[in-house]
Amino acid sequence: MTVIKQKEQRVGIFIDAQNLYHSAKNLYKRKVNFGAVVKEALGNRKLVRAVAYVITSEGGDEKQFFEALTKIGIETKTKDLQIFFGGAKKGDWDVGLAVDAIKMADKLDVVIIVSGDGDFVPLVEYLKTKTQVEVISFSKSSSGKLIDVADDFLDLSLMPRKYLIGYSK
Repeated sequence: MTVIKQKEQRVGIFIDAQNLYHSAKNLYKRKVNFGAVVKEALGNRKLVRAVAYVITSEGGDEKQFFEALTKIGIETKTKDLQIFFGGAKKGDWDVGLAVDAIKMADKLDVVIIVSGDGDFVPLVEYLKTKTQVEVISFSKSSSGKLIDVADDFLDLSLMPRKYLIGYSK
């Protein structure tokens, strides 16, 4: 599943921030170093756009996180957490991320999906008809099918010290 990565390649990185956040929290009780993830994903290739899809909570405590992402060159797209009658909560950007990746695909040589969510399998299958598609996530909390359909997969679980803040094992 290894692909050749060339300097001339134009790359778009689409980050499912909730997926990565919850994976790191549940697996390692740590936060993700998004800067390190983007740097590794990009390598020496040309970044066209990096977008993190994030949910704002009821308290709006994410402002510093959003500012930190922007500071390292990651655009943020925000959506409010939906709270339904009865207290159920929902917050995801799957469709927004998919639409943006499809819209950008013709301008990119590589689309990188940073998520382990199996809902992205049809997106990856479609994008592969247009461009190279790479997936980055923690394999321990990722869809095996998503990993299989990607042209390349970077497993953040292999080097947690590099991709997690404060991880020291």
